[in-house]
Amino acid sequence: MASTNPARGMRDFLPSDVRKRDYVIGIIKQVYESYGFEPLETPALENLETLIGKYGEEGNQLIYKVLKRGEKLNEELQSHRVAELQSDENSATPRLCNSANSLSDLALRYDLTVPLARVVANNKNELPKFFKRYQIQPVWRADRPARGRYREFYQCDVDSIGSTSMVVEAELISAVSEILKRLGFADFTVHLNHRQVLTDILDTAGVPPELHSDALVAIDKLDKIGFEGVAAELNERGISDEASTMLVEIFAKTEEILNQEKDINRTIVGNLINIVANETLTELGQILKYAPNAPILIDPSLARGLSYYTGAIMEINVPDLAGSLAGGGRYDSLIGMFGKEQIPACGFSIGLERILVVMEERGMFPPGIAESNAADVMVTIWNEETIPESLKLATELRQQGLRVTVYPEADKLGKQLKYADSINVPYVCVLGESELAENKVTVKDMLTGDQKTVSRSDLPATIDSQGG
Repeated sequence: MASTNPARGMRDFLPSDVRKRDYVIGIIKQVYESYGFEPLETPALENLETLIGKYGEEGNQLIYKVLKRGEKLNEELQSHRVAELQSDENSATPRLCNSANSLSDLALRYDLTVPLARVVANNKNELPKFFKRYQIQPVWRADRPARGRYREFYQCDVDSIGSTSMVVEAELISAVSEILKRLGFADFTVHLNHRQVLTDILDTAGVPPELHSDALVAIDKLDKIGFEGVAAELNERGISDEASTMLVEIFAKTEEILNQEKDINRTIVGNLINIVANETLTELGQILKYAPNAPILIDPSLARGLSYYTGAIMEINVPDLAGSLAGGGRYDSLIGMFGKEQIPACGFSIGLERILVVMEERGMFPPGIAESNAADVMVTIWNEETIPESLKLATELRQQGLRVTVYPEADKLGKQLKYADSINVPYVCVLGESELAENKVTVKDMLTGDQKTVSRSDLPATIDSQGG
């Protein structure tokens, strides 16, 4: 017997789940649009070459690849078999591994940023000089499922294209902060860093430039594996003990400062003056100045694992969730990978699933969100002969702006009322033989138990006057 469970890391969304998700998405859209961002959507599938090489070593491994179809796949498999027969035992494995990508030509969308970069490069003549877009769609990653982490999940992205001004970063941080405040979050922190800060720290510690990417992958895991785990991974990636020790000391000092109660940003900047270029520190200072209402902490240990970031990087955290609620940064070189022109860009992405997890555990949803009724009114069916009249009444009520469901078959009135109660419908319209003869309808208030018989023309007003 086939399993009824969804694929691992995927989920079914029951009506209550969808209502909670729609509530959060509704607030996100309102805030994004209040800042002048426009909606955009892209396909679930991208060409594999669009995604490969944009996310770094670990990101490439998490892309869901889609096999070629039909004759193309058969031809590719046949060429692999020929290659295997022609290879000796020692060379067969690497040859097959190197050609694994040739079996695929498409991939499921890994994030919303790379597809945006492709869209901008493909439509730059049709888009305004400063293009501000938001996008709320699912993405897929072949990751290990955990609390708040799934293989299919929604991202709620907001991006500004075309400007290098720090006003962009400040607006993105302000917009996302406003969203979280409107959802009821009061204890979040915006961690802010800059890729050049990390580069200068790595140079100071003596990490060779060719190993910077490896070092950043390890540092990005600091909140998951701790200082000892990072030190061990740095060594595994070929970074010397001396450099590893210095990095751990720098970030340990950072953590100590972040645990202070006041003057955190001033102290952090003071510690970086002899390490980081003044231009970079000035950019961080501008972001703080332009987004005064956001709870921002400068955090030199923040790395963000994606390789396309080039400037400021941000993450939002709350105390009771490992990992971040949202994150993003500047990626001024990504769009240029799809065309000749380098176009500056910066974005922020909210992890919808993680927000839902925390809001559920904290009881942050408004009362009744999950239990909202599917309809305002249910129309009963008295017998087979009265079905056309029941359907006609339902149509009349819908034309008045009411949400109407019809009990789908003739049944005992008690059973129909019991069903209406189970789906939280506030009013039931009974259209029996006597009502049909008098051109009237009996309306039952399911909350109070009261009922009255009114003319069909007065029915919408009757329901509206009682709060329907």
